[in-house]
Amino acid sequence: MIRPAKTKDAKEIASLVLVVLKEMELPFVKEVGEEKTIEILTRAVEYPTYRYGYLRGIVKEIDGEVAGVAFGYKDSEEPLIDQPLEEVLASFGLPNQSLFLELETYPDEWYLDTIVVKETFRGRGVGAELIEAASQRAKAEGAPAMGLCVDLANPRARSLYERSGFEVVGTQVLSGHDYYHMQRKL
Repeated sequence: MIRPAKTKDAKEIASLVLVVLKEMELPFVKEVGEEKTIEILTRAVEYPTYRYGYLRGIVKEIDGEVAGVAFGYKDSEEPLIDQPLEEVLASFGLPNQSLFLELETYPDEWYLDTIVVKETFRGRGVGAELIEAASQRAKAEGAPAMGLCVDLANPRARSLYERSGFEVVGTQVLSGHDYYHMQRKL
């Protein structure tokens, strides 16, 4: 079943998001450590306007287990999505710092920031279902297009996005990695 994320999913969401953050080799994860990053993300999910806040999330649940998640937002929201993290970091006695240094969105798009499927559920169409659910959300929010970034070194993910109707519209460098920026008209 596809459903909105809930605060009760926070720990599972945090663990899945960590997979992506590690692949991006974010300095934050290296500095704070994986265990502390999961604790921080678990708390941050409770903030609805955060990048990974429950109101921005979509969950694919199989047999009561979170099989995958997707998070997104309108391009106009990008300057605000990481502000709640400041309060969370302060609660852990950590200085304010951003996980992400670069802006990712293109104008006039709903941005699929993160999509990740738990390893035991990969190859079962979970990613495609999450993309379609995100597309429906983007349409409902009035976006003319949905965008995302995919690492040039991840052809399997690029293939999934192409099968879902995305096309490469540009390239970006995020956290020192090269990415294709892809879009799908809605």
